[in-house]
Amino acid sequence: MLLLLSAVAVIFLILMTRFMRRNVLWRAAVTPLASIIGSGFLVLGPILVHHFGVWAPWIMLVLCMLAWGFGSALRANIQRIGEGKKGAGQAADSQLENVSAWILSVAYMISVAYYLNLFGSFAVSLTQYDTQTTARWVTTCVYLTILVMGYWRGFRMLESVEYQAVAIKLAVIGALIFALGEFTWGAAEDNALVFPSADIGHWEALTLVFGLLITVQGFETSRYLGASYTAVTRIRSMKLAQVVAALIYLAYVILLTYSLPVPKNDISETEIISLMGQVSPFLPVLLVAAALAAQFSAAIADTGGAGGLLEEVSRKVFTERQGYLVVCIVGLILTWVADVFTIIVIASRAFAFYYAVQAYIAAHNAQGREKVLFASMSFTALAAALLGTSVET
Repeated sequence: MLLLLSAVAVIFLILMTRFMRRNVLWRAAVTPLASIIGSGFLVLGPILVHHFGVWAPWIMLVLCMLAWGFGSALRANIQRIGEGKKGAGQAADSQLENVSAWILSVAYMISVAYYLNLFGSFAVSLTQYDTQTTARWVTTCVYLTILVMGYWRGFRMLESVEYQAVAIKLAVIGALIFALGEFTWGAAEDNALVFPSADIGHWEALTLVFGLLITVQGFETSRYLGASYTAVTRIRSMKLAQVVAALIYLAYVILLTYSLPVPKNDISETEIISLMGQVSPFLPVLLVAAALAAQFSAAIADTGGAGGLLEEVSRKVFTERQGYLVVCIVGLILTWVADVFTIIVIASRAFAFYYAVQAYIAAHNAQGREKVLFASMSFTALAAALLGTSVET
C-alpha cells in the first residue's frame, strides 16, 4: 500500500510542477487526453477480456489504430485551415464543416451523459447504496454542479478544475498499471497466468468494436482549440494525447488479460473494481478516485466543447453558457431513460458520424494515397455509425 501511495504521489507532483503546467504542448494535450482516458479506461478492459479473451489486446490495438486514422483526417483538416488553403470546393467544405459541428455538439452532449453516468456508478460502487437509482441521483447532482460552475465563471473555471482532475487521474492510473504489472509478474513466476477464451462471433465482434468507438474518442477536441493554440501546436498535441492514451490502454489491457480471470457471466460497468480488489485491497479505493476524476475531467472537457460549439453553429442564438444548460437537459433525459451500455453505443454512433464527415472533407482536399486513406476512414466511420452495437451483459 505504501508503494502504491508513493507512486501516486510522485506522478502527481511531477504533473503539478511549474514546468509541466506551463509547457504549451502539454497544456494543449491535456484537454484531448482527459477526454480520451475518461472515455473508457476503466470500463473497457473487462468488456474486451469478457468478449474477446486472449485477443483483447489486439482488439485494443485495433481501436487505437482506428482512432489514429480518424485523428489523421482531423489533423489534415487542421493543417489545411491553419494554412488558409482554399480550393474549388471551399463552399461545400464549409457547409460540411457546419454539419459536422452540429453532429459533434450533439455527440458531446451524449458523451457527457456517458461520463457522468459512469461517475454515478463508480461513486456508489463501494457503498451499501449501490443501485442504479442512487447512481442516477448522483449523476443528476453532478450535472447541476457543472451547470452552476459553467454559468458562474464559464469555461475558464472548468479548465482550471480539469487540469487538477487529469493530474490525479494519471497518477492513479500509473499506480494501477504498476500494481497490475507486479501482480502479473508474480502470476507468471507461479505459472498462474490466465488465457481466457473468446466468447463472440466474427460479425458480433466487428459490430461491438464499432459500438466501443466512444472509448477511444476525445482527440477531436484539439480541432477546436484554435483560439488558444496554433495549428501546429494543436496537431502535435493531438498526436501526443493519442500516443500517451494508446500506451496506457495497451499496457492496461495486456496486463489485465493475462493476470485475472474476468467473469464469463454478466458484467457491469464497475467490474474493474472487484477485479482489482484481488490485486490489492487498497486499489478499489484508488480506482474509484481515478474513475471520479476521469469522468469529471472528461465531462468538463466535453461540456465546454459542446457549449462553445453550440454557440458557434447556432450563430449565437445560444450563448456558450446557455449551451451548458442544453447539455445538462439532454444528459439528464438520457440518464433517466437509458443505462450506461446503451449510452455508450449511442455516443459511439454519434462520434462515428462526425468522423465520417471529417474524413470525407479530408479526402476531398487530399491527393494520392492520402485521398484513398481518408476515403476509407470515412467509409469505416459510416459503417461504425450504422452497425455499432451495445455490450451484451
